[in-house]
Amino acid sequence: MRKYITLKLTLLVFVVLLSSHIFCPHSQAGLKGGCAKVNITPPIGIWLSGYSRRDRASDDIVDELYARAMVLDDGQNTIAIVCNDLVGVPLGITTEIRRIIEEKTGIPEKSVLICATHTHYGPMIRKRKIYNNRMVDKSYVQTLIKNIAGSVLIAHKNMKEVRVGAAKGKVPEIVYNRRTKMPDGSVRVTWGIPYNESEVTFGPTDPEVCVLRVEDMNGEIICSLVNFACHPTSEGIFADVLYSVSADFPGYAARVVEQIEGGICLFAQGTGGNMAAITRLRERRNPRLQMGNALGGEALRRLQFVRTSNDVTLKSLKKDINFPTKKTLPDDSIMDDNKLKNDLTTEIQVFKIGDIYILGLPGEVLAEIGLEIKKKASIENLFIISLSNDVCGYVCHSEAYEEGGYESTTATILAKGAGEIMIKEALNIINQMKQSK
Repeated sequence: MRKYITLKLTLLVFVVLLSSHIFCPHSQAGLKGGCAKVNITPPIGIWLSGYSRRDRASDDIVDELYARAMVLDDGQNTIAIVCNDLVGVPLGITTEIRRIIEEKTGIPEKSVLICATHTHYGPMIRKRKIYNNRMVDKSYVQTLIKNIAGSVLIAHKNMKEVRVGAAKGKVPEIVYNRRTKMPDGSVRVTWGIPYNESEVTFGPTDPEVCVLRVEDMNGEIICSLVNFACHPTSEGIFADVLYSVSADFPGYAARVVEQIEGGICLFAQGTGGNMAAITRLRERRNPRLQMGNALGGEALRRLQFVRTSNDVTLKSLKKDINFPTKKTLPDDSIMDDNKLKNDLTTEIQVFKIGDIYILGLPGEVLAEIGLEIKKKASIENLFIISLSNDVCGYVCHSEAYEEGGYESTTATILAKGAGEIMIKEALNIINQMKQSK
């Protein structure tokens, strides 16, 4: 009798273990991923965004704009990242895109990150007081929302088993800090590297290139993500290109990776609020191509030796963040159509892909803030993506307010202390993610 009971218990345990192996989605399928690329090029004549106080109706298309999406699913959680060739995506539009994605795929809004490459040669999609609100093509914006959401739907539909991994490189020779200190101690924005560089002092840069590789089970790449901090203004405001639609160097870098390595390459802007392309005002041999080739080449180099894994779990967190706003603003301040309030509420977000962290920050974040977060977070593979989910102007550290200059004066409505709040809240949400089970 005792032997019979023991045998029954043994068989019961075996059945339970076998059932869990068969019916548990995570243990059966492992990590799945998909990607997609949807054209979002606007029609000729649409107003372009990226250079304040300039009337810029487009008259040419140098290269096309895209929404590039990546979706990952570990059997329990799904995350989606969409990188768009736009100057920025305001929270209102992000909310609409997330609603469509959740309705069609079930991916919750906290697990969807919508970011912009920050090209200054893309369409204007939000109203600004400084432009008298006359330059937004509403029909294009509605189509854009559907196309960005659609990129995620396609990626989600075409998922297959994948492995992921990350690596880092550097390209210090292509970027500089445009907030330069003059001989008299004042700070001003240097829109191009001056030839007499000994007369000015340059601030810190973040030359790090972070790459994420997503490959199928045969080792063939299906998707990659390149994270780098630099303003996509490599052509500057020269008259021959100012009115042309272009993805600028992020699009060129993505093209390099896609043509040589394959798959779809997403470019995610780092904390490049005060980072500029060093090609400007140098020998102008197609600066977009120069920057794109240099960055794409480093990304290709690092993608070759990424160690990937299929045994990866996914997590996501999102929380609101409040910034104080300035009490008064200059007449020529660049701000949205809404009235000035005492504070501004936006959001921050973090994804965890195994031991890889992706931090989404709103606005144009200065490099000093990103460097401080990286230093204090102490994470080997930390991708910081600015202009994520919202556009709230420049986010500056306190010293920038004391020094003056474009970013901390007319280019932001955020008050002194905003940068320190961002650092604190970013570290808090990262630590919360580290402690989550």
